[in-house]
Amino acid sequence: MIDNRLSVAPGAAISPMTPSDIETIERATVAAVSPEAVEEFQGWLLPFDSGTVSRARSAVPLRHGPVENAMVDQIEARYRARGLRTVFRLAQAACFDSLRQELARRGYQTGKPVLVQVAAVKTMRDVCTATPAETADSPDAGWAALFLAEGFDPVDGASRVKALSRAQGSVFASVRDQDKTVAAGAGAFSHGWSSVHGMRTDQGFRGRGLAGRVLAGIADVAAQRGITRVFLQVEDVNTPALALYRRAGFETVWSYDYWTQP
Repeated sequence: MIDNRLSVAPGAAISPMTPSDIETIERATVAAVSPEAVEEFQGWLLPFDSGTVSRARSAVPLRHGPVENAMVDQIEARYRARGLRTVFRLAQAACFDSLRQELARRGYQTGKPVLVQVAAVKTMRDVCTATPAETADSPDAGWAALFLAEGFDPVDGASRVKALSRAQGSVFASVRDQDKTVAAGAGAFSHGWSSVHGMRTDQGFRGRGLAGRVLAGIADVAAQRGITRVFLQVEDVNTPALALYRRAGFETVWSYDYWTQP
């Protein structure tokens, strides 16, 4: 069972999560992936986007509590009006059992669980003793090119570059080998949180600690902005990433599934 803990202070254990923590993480998540449009509706965020980034196009509740099944029709209508298929992002919490049953009855499909993990910015910085990645206020061509490199889905990569580039106040971390960007990621800062997105390492440069340098670069910016806690989201089958994040002090506070309309 996942231990529902959330608030983080430097050097301290993760303390019990609060409804405010959940809401600010969800708001910060949507802000970081910057959908084409977003609506707030009866305690939900409804991001609308034509791209492939699931977090930028899935309805998410701002609290973990019971939901009337009638909400499904109302949310579906809002996505249908924009010509989009409805996707729900639901925490694996008992309060959503009835809603999940209703979605299954309607033929919604679900996929791999995603873990929401949090850490102290200081602990994330300490994962790397090498030179941290350089950061910039906007992505350059080399940063974007890595998302289209061999081994990555170019359509999804282009969509992620577009979504992450739209976010306000983010930084874009790069590790270079001569003139080539070989590791990259994005750091976002809002609602009292830093967050990590779009981690990528060139296939030929994996296993060299470059992702840790990306985390360190983002952590340095967070510390400069006075932000002490950070979150990220990672598929539960991504073993190499999970190992890195564990070393960086990240702990899982909840997991969620995407439920996609047939």
